[in-house]
Amino acid sequence: MVLDQVAREGLVLLGCGKMGSALLAGWLDAGLPAGSVWVLEPNPTEWLLASGVHLNQGVPPAPAVALLAVKPQMMGAALPALQALGNGKTLVVSIAAGTSIATFEEVFGAQTPIVRTMPNTPAMVGRGITGICANAHAGAAGLALASALMRAVGQVVVLDGEHQIDAVTAVSGSGPAYVFHLIEAMAAAGVAEGLSAEVSMQLARATVCGAAELAFQSGDPVSQLRINVTSPGGTTAAALGVLMDADTGLPPLMQRAVKAAADRGRELGK
Repeated sequence: MVLDQVAREGLVLLGCGKMGSALLAGWLDAGLPAGSVWVLEPNPTEWLLASGVHLNQGVPPAPAVALLAVKPQMMGAALPALQALGNGKTLVVSIAAGTSIATFEEVFGAQTPIVRTMPNTPAMVGRGITGICANAHAGAAGLALASALMRAVGQVVVLDGEHQIDAVTAVSGSGPAYVFHLIEAMAAAGVAEGLSAEVSMQLARATVCGAAELAFQSGDPVSQLRINVTSPGGTTAAALGVLMDADTGLPPLMQRAVKAAADRGRELGK
């Protein structure tokens, strides 16, 4: 079992903000002993202080995994604490956007097994999804270990290679913000039609959350779920006529938005 290996050899978590805390909570809930985890976090929460992990007490000499959960702009200052783990058996897993595998190989050494991941914020409620890729030294075993750890907060998709990570970032990494903005836009449209701001927001929020849960639980394609709600010539069909317009509707707009996010990810990775 993966957790058995990690429990025996240890896991180092560099950074324990919102995403790091979500992962740690998931591992502990899955049965990983707190004594098998070393956390380096300069601003620990009360929950982390009470978690029972080794907090800011250095790192073991050869843990199974070192997971990097600090923001990309803090990576340069934080990584030296873990450099001694490079070129060994420790699997380095990053959840940071915009930092390439090649950059980590420069820091830790070319022989270091490295997995790069892109989770998203629904991980904080156990409903995230993570895209992962690895270098040759990590291989299938490294991907399996990283996948098991990331499944503590949701689903995992193994990518064909790192060249796909910017697309993952643009679709699922940034995607929750698109959904939140959809709720805002729906609520504003309801106000324009005469609803109060409070009622309109309640309707929009519950509708998006409920529809998302239906899509998650249903075995039907989402296209069929859309058809199920759309009576010919009815109100939904009238709205979809606007949203599905090939020139001005949601599909071309979303394509431009996702491309903008992916392009920015590529720029940050240079």
